[in-house]
Amino acid sequence: QVQLVESGGGLVQAGASLRLSCTASGHTLRTYAMGWFRQAPGKAREFVAAISWTGISRHYEDFVKGRFTIARDNAKNTVTLQMNRLEPEDTAVYYCTADGGGQMGPVMGNYWGQGTTVTVSS
Repeated sequence: QVQLVESGGGLVQAGASLRLSCTASGHTLRTYAMGWFRQAPGKAREFVAAISWTGISRHYEDFVKGRFTIARDNAKNTVTLQMNRLEPEDTAVYYCTADGGGQMGPVMGNYWGQGTTVTVSS
């Protein structure tokens, strides 16, 4: 069983940066693809970014390309999401997910964290 805990959310102004972290316990993340999703108020959860277990392959949803960067540190069992040039439309609860089958994209996710809230004011 993998437990995921997100941190790093907060309230920022448009144009600012935030760095989200996800720390795993209960199992090494070394063989899991990792990803970030988000859910804005009144909307469905959507895929944001994913990274392969080696860290070599990364996928991003179009609306974050060039602004967000996903990274992982298998030795520390963590995955991060660096978010730059934040926009009010990025306001959402951000969830970390781990996929034991290596899937990367909108259908990935065997384990989920509880989420961390990001609010971007205009």
